[in-house]
Amino acid sequence: MTNIAVVILNWNGKKLLEQFLPSVVKYSPEATIYVADNASTDDSVAFINTHYPSVKIIQNTGNFGYAKGYNEALQPIDEEIFALVNSDIEVTEGWLQPILQTFENELNTAVIQPKILDYKNKKMFEYAGAGGGFIDSLGFPFCRGRIFQELEEDKGQYNDELDVFWASGACFFIRKDIFLKMNGFDAYFFAHQEEIDLCWRVKNQGFAIKYNGKSTVYHVGGATLSNQHPKKTFLNFRNSLFMLVKNLPSSKLFHTVFIRLCLDGLAGIYFIFQGKYKHTLAIIRAHFSFYGKLFYYLNKRTTSQIKEYYKIRSIVWSHYGKKINTYLYLFSK
Repeated sequence: MTNIAVVILNWNGKKLLEQFLPSVVKYSPEATIYVADNASTDDSVAFINTHYPSVKIIQNTGNFGYAKGYNEALQPIDEEIFALVNSDIEVTEGWLQPILQTFENELNTAVIQPKILDYKNKKMFEYAGAGGGFIDSLGFPFCRGRIFQELEEDKGQYNDELDVFWASGACFFIRKDIFLKMNGFDAYFFAHQEEIDLCWRVKNQGFAIKYNGKSTVYHVGGATLSNQHPKKTFLNFRNSLFMLVKNLPSSKLFHTVFIRLCLDGLAGIYFIFQGKYKHTLAIIRAHFSFYGKLFYYLNKRTTSQIKEYYKIRSIVWSHYGKKINTYLYLFSK
């Protein structure tokens, strides 16, 4: 079997490690398990050393976020497959075998995601990845099992394997050689959208991204940074614009980014009417940050971009205009 490293990124997450590390250790006999610590100031590392001496610890020198945190931590790891697992993930028995089998049988597959269900309501798909990710023509992400805030019940409808556009960073499998070839995640992203950006770059190089519904994990979601936090709004809006500039085909680049900027403005107005003024300010900050790095990211564009990158033209119109809340219904109206 292909050798695999399960790598959990941690920052002051002792309570999460106490809760979720046992399932990873119990159900991952095929793997070497690592905790990549982003310079925690709690006693996470001492807890691991005391209770899980078989788990290897990689010490980062600072809190580098998800993107740079993994970029730094994965450098010394020798295993052929990286399984990047959030510290708030509960895994299930046999979760690794279907993933490893796909990697062994499909050499062009670079990235795989399992089925991600909600730890707090295990019959429901979870926001971060659900049944595999796609984007629309404007770069808005959505999933099988999750469209914006609408989540589907798991009734076995996505117990399949198929090509997707992006895999969730909550539980993200990637070949080591591809990760290194792509120079890993974009460190400037810090967190949010970095997995979609990496998947897009991988697809631009001709590799496949897969979803495998034969493997299941449960995700708490928002355990590190709440969906209600303005910093998350800032990172999501800023990073999605960077991602578009880096990866869109040239023929679609400028008008697509312009439309996104306008829609971001509408989102800011919507937040004002909701009384969420800090989120409106976060969008404004995101735009100024984007303008400041625009030429930097224009220079980071690769020479090849896939032209057929989106599943539907507008998930915003489909959801808010046509009132479609489920993935399968997107293609029946």
